[in-house]
Amino acid sequence: MRSNPEDFNRINCHTHVFIGDNVPPYLAKTFMSWPLYLIFNTRLLLKVCRWWFLSKKSPANWQYQKWHQWLLKLFHSYRDLFGNFPILNVARSLFNILISYHAIIYVTDAVNKFIFGTENGIHQGIVWLIRNGFLWIPEKENIKFWVVLFVFIFIASGRKIIWGLIKRLGALYISIPDKSTFTFLRRYLNIGRYAYYLHACDIYYKLKSQYAPGTGFVILPMDMEFMGAGDLKPEGDLVAQMSNLYDIKLKHPEVFPFVAVDPRRESAGGKPFFRWNAGGNRVTLQDCFMREYLEEKEFSGIKIYPALGYYPFDERLLPLWKYAADKGIPIMTHCIAGTIYYRGKKEKAWNTHPVFETEPGKPLELSEFKNIDFSLNFTHPLNYLCLLEERLLRRLVAGAGEKVKDLFGYTNPETPLRRDLSELKICMAHYGGDDQWQKFLDRDRDQFSNKVISDPETGIDFVKLNESIDLSLSRISSLWPWLDWYSIISSMMIQYENVYADISYIDQNPAIYPLLKSTIAHPQLGKKVLFGTDFYVVRNHKSEKEITTNVEAALSADAFEAIAKRNAVRYLNTLH
Repeated sequence: MRSNPEDFNRINCHTHVFIGDNVPPYLAKTFMSWPLYLIFNTRLLLKVCRWWFLSKKSPANWQYQKWHQWLLKLFHSYRDLFGNFPILNVARSLFNILISYHAIIYVTDAVNKFIFGTENGIHQGIVWLIRNGFLWIPEKENIKFWVVLFVFIFIASGRKIIWGLIKRLGALYISIPDKSTFTFLRRYLNIGRYAYYLHACDIYYKLKSQYAPGTGFVILPMDMEFMGAGDLKPEGDLVAQMSNLYDIKLKHPEVFPFVAVDPRRESAGGKPFFRWNAGGNRVTLQDCFMREYLEEKEFSGIKIYPALGYYPFDERLLPLWKYAADKGIPIMTHCIAGTIYYRGKKEKAWNTHPVFETEPGKPLELSEFKNIDFSLNFTHPLNYLCLLEERLLRRLVAGAGEKVKDLFGYTNPETPLRRDLSELKICMAHYGGDDQWQKFLDRDRDQFSNKVISDPETGIDFVKLNESIDLSLSRISSLWPWLDWYSIISSMMIQYENVYADISYIDQNPAIYPLLKSTIAHPQLGKKVLFGTDFYVVRNHKSEKEITTNVEAALSADAFEAIAKRNAVRYLNTLH
């Protein structure tokens, strides 16, 4: 039975509980070079995490061992000794300086020899220090290693200098990971921190325990099988993931699970993934995976993730969108730059946009080369105009098969469709991203970025009824590369009754709160903003309870109730 959203005090409209087995093994592809991404794969990470957190012998559990308690007592005695005798502190400082000095010289000499050899000034300077008795060189080379290791572990100031030397000297010869790489690795490790659980319900309990009773949760699955990052194990495929969500739904009426959809999927669980017929003006589902989960198991909505390598207006999705529009089924779509995107080879067809044109017969050029860049073309919010605007949808249907043409009542390029998708209920997850919110604030001289403020009743008018479609397409194409996504999404929310946006992930950043307040105060936008957190993907920033507490404290009671209750109820309610 489908839960009633009105029964809950608040609803988090964007959470995840997928386990590590649902994630492809080579997620680090495009971030790490070959063969590193093959070696440091998610399966290895999961094994390490499961050993670290579950094994009694792992360092994470040392604190419970008797020998660890003994070492702590010894350490405290050591600290007390130096605290009671200041002269010992002086001696310790001198010792730290002396041993750190030697460790730094040892590292400098080793790195210098490896990169430049011995014919340079650095090596000659070290030889001079040895000859004049300013540097001790042990007879056994391995002693140098232990000296450096001791400093690196126990002396913070020495450790910073050694690491700085390695980075500066090493950067002359090899590529040192930059800040973006470490940012990705932190997120990569975070997946392991939660995803090492064997069952999704265990992750769900971690989520639920951070909220007061009476809270509902939209849980969003991920179909990552076609993103070009390796094959999933059977226990982690979409069928297993959806089955786990159904088990949670049966036990927890506060859960609103969605179905993950990818147009490239043909089957799941021994059934066709999506099979349909047009009965009159409406779509009816035949025996297929989507009917099982949307009608028989009564899941609450549909989740898509276009960054994985497809457009949201893919022809294979159009009948599903007609079905969803007729029944008021909510759709959640990823709409932010992120680290989960298509990892395979770029297809030639992706060099131009399938619909938008700079002028008649000249498609919008999409020249991005790197995966992280061209995947944003799939995610771009302007793509949804191709579904919501009848004249753009007509262009798509004109190139579709006869069955789809009949479904929408296509006659010719000049005649409007008899049936469209103007009632499609879509939530733009993450509201474009906090970087796009800042971009909106920074663009003070741009007329389009100011439209949401200067023309609050319409925002940016992308497709005007009183002009040719070619002119509208040209305008959209000109806005595509540079207009901030906050302005785009906000304008669409104003113009289309069933377009929403959630603040998941970006609400961990307090910098968005002032603009969030004014957005909720907007007479139309305030009815379309949804509360969400993106648990547990956002954990590398803050905990779930901290994000929720911060957002609730930043908003008035009525504003928080609007995004976490009233708006969520309208979004989740269907026409069944």
